Amino acid sequence: MEDRKTLWQKIASIGPGAIVAAAFIGPGTVTTCTLAGVNYKYTLLWALLFSTIATIILQEMSARIGIVANKGLGSTIRETFEENPTAKIVVIALVIAALGIGNSAFQSGNISGASMGLQVILGGSKQVWVVLIALIAGFLLWTSSYKLIEKVLVGIVIMMSIVFVATAVVISPNWGEVFRGIFVPTIPPGALIVTLGLIGTTVVPYNLYLHSSITAERWGSYKDKREAISESRADTMLSIGLGGIISMAIIITSSSMFSTGVQIKTAADMASQLEPLLGPWAKWFFAIGLFCAGISSAITAPMAAAYAITGVLGLKSDLKERHFRIIWLLVLLIGATVAFLGANPVQVIVFAQAVNGVLLPISAILLLVVINNQKIMKEFANTTVSNILGYFVVVVTVILGLRMFLTALKII
Repeated sequence: MEDRKTLWQKIASIGPGAIVAAAFIGPGTVTTCTLAGVNYKYTLLWALLFSTIATIILQEMSARIGIVANKGLGSTIRETFEENPTAKIVVIALVIAALGIGNSAFQSGNISGASMGLQVILGGSKQVWVVLIALIAGFLLWTSSYKLIEKVLVGIVIMMSIVFVATAVVISPNWGEVFRGIFVPTIPPGALIVTLGLIGTTVVPYNLYLHSSITAERWGSYKDKREAISESRADTMLSIGLGGIISMAIIITSSSMFSTGVQIKTAADMASQLEPLLGPWAKWFFAIGLFCAGISSAITAPMAAAYAITGVLGLKSDLKERHFRIIWLLVLLIGATVAFLGANPVQVIVFAQAVNGVLLPISAILLLVVINNQKIMKEFANTTVSNILGYFVVVVTVILGLRMFLTALKII
């Protein structure tokens, strides 16, 4: 009975990890996974397995910082570089550029994706749904209730799990090929960019700042840090692992369109193409999944930007603070305005990708610097094994970041 109770307590403690999962499963993830399945069937599933494990490794460190330091990554980075003004200014500039401007650009995609899902389900004008989604996200953030936001996002992750995983099972895929795709790394000709894209949609730089801050909100005040870290690790592995399964389910489902000659440019196009296999309910399931992916990211992107920017600026990172609200409100308004006008935010997103391409490896390196800072982490600093795993992920993120940066500048 004691073991069951302990397991139940760990399941009941799920929260911050689910928010991170809700954050990285956005319309971009749905679209990238869809295109991966349509064009390469199951062969790129291993990239999602790798990126899910890499995300768990980095997010566990981020969460540990939040618990031990009782503050977010942005604040601990500022503290680490306090005695080096030049480095501190550079870090602040990078975080503000990528998490402020970058998240504003990607926010338009989040809101557009969610509105697209509602349009498929209910019809009507896209502009109406854009306004509604912006109001829902704004209302939840304005309540300044972490517990409410957490419950809503946990619910959305559960909904996405049901929608995407159930659809993948109904497709009745070749499970032998599925497992081969998961455990046998292969990059088909022309699939390198999609492969890196799958990793990039899961290992998201702003989630490092978001996770540490919301973990501090949840467990930072615990006196027993070891117990808190144990609960957090269970939360991280369960939630992000589930997020990885959801992404894999999208690839598996879209693989049913492999070699059919169907041209699918976005995940929304996929719903109607699945009707011959799944019947009329196919478009409803995928539209609901797309809506959930969009609304969850529409909530977390502004919140992550506010946590990161207030942290590096040395301001109080509190949902109730005026400066905190101003930052997330600006990100939300810019994203909603671009989505409402129907403008193609490609140029802005290109800039955001270029900056994020630099920030991704830099954020991972800064994370490792902080997690090894004995003054901040004390006995909870990284072990040798953790550092080896961490730096291996950093090498991959450097390659990914370089590719994102060069692609955004149209050099490759």
